[in-house]
Amino acid sequence: MNLHILFSLFFQTRTPSAELPAFFRRIFELTDPWLVRIEALTGLERSVTAWIFPLSAVFLIAIALLLAATLVRSARRKLSGGVKIVEPLEKISAETEVEACEEVKTEAQPLTADETPATHTAPVEEPKPAGILRSIRSGLEKTRKALTEKMDHLFSGGGQLDDEKLEDLEEMLITADVGVETSMNLIESLKDRRSEIGGSEDLKRIIREEIFRIVDVKNTEAKTQEKPRVIMVIGVNGVGKTTTIGKLSARFVREGKKVLIVAADTFRAAASEQLAVWAERCGADIVRHKDNSDPASVAFDGMEAAVSRAVDIVMIDTAGRLHTKKNLMEELKKIQRIVSSKIPGAPHETLMVLDATTGQNALQQAKLFNEAIGVTNIALTKLDGTAKGGIVIGISHSLGIPISYIGVGEQIDDLKDFEAREFADALV
Repeated sequence: MNLHILFSLFFQTRTPSAELPAFFRRIFELTDPWLVRIEALTGLERSVTAWIFPLSAVFLIAIALLLAATLVRSARRKLSGGVKIVEPLEKISAETEVEACEEVKTEAQPLTADETPATHTAPVEEPKPAGILRSIRSGLEKTRKALTEKMDHLFSGGGQLDDEKLEDLEEMLITADVGVETSMNLIESLKDRRSEIGGSEDLKRIIREEIFRIVDVKNTEAKTQEKPRVIMVIGVNGVGKTTTIGKLSARFVREGKKVLIVAADTFRAAASEQLAVWAERCGADIVRHKDNSDPASVAFDGMEAAVSRAVDIVMIDTAGRLHTKKNLMEELKKIQRIVSSKIPGAPHETLMVLDATTGQNALQQAKLFNEAIGVTNIALTKLDGTAKGGIVIGISHSLGIPISYIGVGEQIDDLKDFEAREFADALV
């Protein structure tokens, strides 16, 4: 039967023709009541209204074909591009951790001290040669710019260092998070040397000397020559403990030392997974348990593994949530006791990691941890991301705890040894 005849019979009759096949007759029976209603409402003839359903069907089929074509193109693009899907770790900062995640797959099963250490195939790249002072100056650029510009402004109209200028200078130091007490101490020193200051350059020179005097805190505890040397890393969540442990481990491995990382922060989501990525990346061993395991138990297994594997350096990660809670401090004390019972004299260092961008909060955190468990030295991170690098001066003056490392960038070699003279020269 000619297709034109079929449509004519279907659209222009109110009763199905006997010439129509059963399929078309069924369609007629289903659509006719709706067409009658449309005709009654609009006054249109059957030859017009009968086109509504066929055109709608054609429209829906076209949309379906377009969607199918889009899905096929998307699937082909993914297959040809080799897309990899990596589950996100904790928000951290961790630009280098994200790069490592793309290269390394973390084991799902917990490691224990009895397991054989894995063979590491990812060598650590040697850092590119660069002047340390230049790197530190670059990291402290925001703080230095804020300080030096205001010092230059003080003498823009000439004159001597009078009381008004000293008040402005004190406010400037407090704004840079040097701290009220430390700022007052610096101002008193400047008053005693007022006769030496004839302009902004003299002021900068004397402030550099005074800063050096304050931050040049010597570490009175000699580094142990015994093996293993145990470093317990503490600090609140979010300050960069994981990244600091990873960068220090990479440095020690480059120095030819055998390093073991102990993932004793079992409460923070993905903490041990991040450390496993760092361990694989830098060529260190790792001991870790399942999430929410007893941290002291992990530390115990870690010490046994350190002795049996004859490692040189042990880095212990610890929990950092709710630093004002007594139970966290007790937990850290328990880890200290466990470590000391397995290796006499350990931990040889209790390294506290602080975030420079938090300013005076970092100083308060250091006071609380130091009073509770004792802090031997400090690593100050994210100095490149703040104009409040004066916190280094405040910590040194208020606590007298040596600062061992400062973070001035995101790269693996941007965790620098703290040198008082270089810091003072780079800050002002």
